[in-house]
Formats: sequence, structure tokens, C-alpha cells
Amino acid sequence: MNKRIAEAFANGKAFIPFLTCGDPSLEVTEQLIYAMEEAGADLIELGIPFSDPTAEGPVIQAANVRALSGGVTTDKIFDMVKRLRQNTKIPMVFMTYANVVFSYGTERFIQKAASLGMDGLILPDVPFEEKEEFDSVCKKYGLDLISLIAPTSHERITQIAKEAEGFVYCVSSLGVTGMRSAITTDIGAMVQLVKAAKDIPCAVGFGISTPEQAAAMAAKSDGAIVGSAIVKLCGQYKEACVPYVKEYVKSMKDAVRG
Repeated sequence: MNKRIAEAFANGKAFIPFLTCGDPSLEVTEQLIYAMEEAGADLIELGIPFSDPTAEGPVIQAANVRALSGGVTTDKIFDMVKRLRQNTKIPMVFMTYANVVFSYGTERFIQKAASLGMDGLILPDVPFEEKEEFDSVCKKYGLDLISLIAPTSHERITQIAKEAEGFVYCVSSLGVTGMRSAITTDIGAMVQLVKAAKDIPCAVGFGISTPEQAAAMAAKSDGAIVGSAIVKLCGQYKEACVPYVKEYVKSMKDAVRG
């Protein structure tokens, strides 16, 4: 397990915000990362935009379109990470799609991400049965390939957990990412199944947008992941979004901490 990812969960419940890189611009993304760290974020997920992000709801899809039309590329995101790593040691993982990694060259992408100081990789469109071609390369370069488990995983949860690295991303709701009024999945049962198979942190994402939801999910797991609510603020306030996101992250971290 990546040392920095382990540290993200070492001081109580973790709050994990997600950003779409380049929305509204890479300069603002960079400022957001520093602001979120100051606000108490424990680990940050950086979304590499993709033209067909199948796991995302309308909010993050729109952010992907804005970032891509603004000229964001994987190489420009790598350059940003290089700058970031001169100033921060906060754990960071990429979240993107298999196509993005394939088209860059799987080994080239993973080697570069690891050499720049990224800690992990999340590929929501790669099923457990097909992860080997990515996982073996990730292991070679010391990058954790983060596994997702969904409410429909059932008997596969134990199998997925046994091979999981870094942390397990527990998907709280069926369907795509987005804000939900209520989360009905039995997260506690999912987390228990994972922990019975392997001693690894479990963080819950998909659908969390309020401090109350974050606190409830963190009470049953090791942390909460929030994307759409943050990306929505970036879309709403654009270049002026940094203070709004910072304030939101602080409120969520306070809630998770309980």
C-alpha cells in the first residue's frame, strides 16, 4: 500500500474531494488543490477529463466538456502535478477512464504518474475481471490501483477486497455520480465484508453532497468522497470558485471528523 495513501487514513476519518482538472482552468485547479489541503482534505482525486465519462452524471460530464474544450490534455495535467509536488505532499490519485490510459500508452502513463509523485489510479470503467493489465503495471511502478465495489457486487466483494490496494472505493448508489437526496445502500454491511477479507481503508462516494450525509457515511466507513457538489461550485463560480470550494471542503471535513 502506498505510504501516502495509508497516511490519509491514519488520523481518523478521511475527507476526499474530487476535481475535474482544467475546469475552469489548470491554474485554478492548482489553486483549488492548495486551498482544499488547507481546508483539511486528506487525499485528493484528480479527474483527467474524457469525452465519454460513462460513470459520471451531468455535473461532472459538463465539467469534462468544459475542460476539454479549454484545451486540457493529459500532458498538461502531468505538468501541473509536477509543479504541485514541489509545494505539497498531500496524497493524490488520478481518476479517469481506460481509454485515456490506453491512448497515452498504459506503461508510459503509469510510469509517468508514479514518477511525478501520484499515489494511485482509479479506473471506474475497468471491471475487476479485467484489471490485471493495469494492475501489474501499477505494481511495477508503486502506484495503487484503487478498486471500486458497488451495491451489486455481493459475493464478489470479498474477492475484490482481497486484491485491493490503497483503499476501497465503496459506491453508495447505483447509477452515475451526482448528488442524492437520500442514500439507502447498506454501507455498513459492504464495509464489514471488505474488512473481513482485508484490513484496508474503505471510503464511500457517489451521491454525498451535504455535511449530514458525509457524517453518516463516515460513521460507517473510513471516509467520505465528494465530487459532484465540488465540481458544481467550480461550474457556478468559475475563476472565482476557490474560496467557495475551500469553505465547502472545510464544512465537510468538520462533519466527517464528527
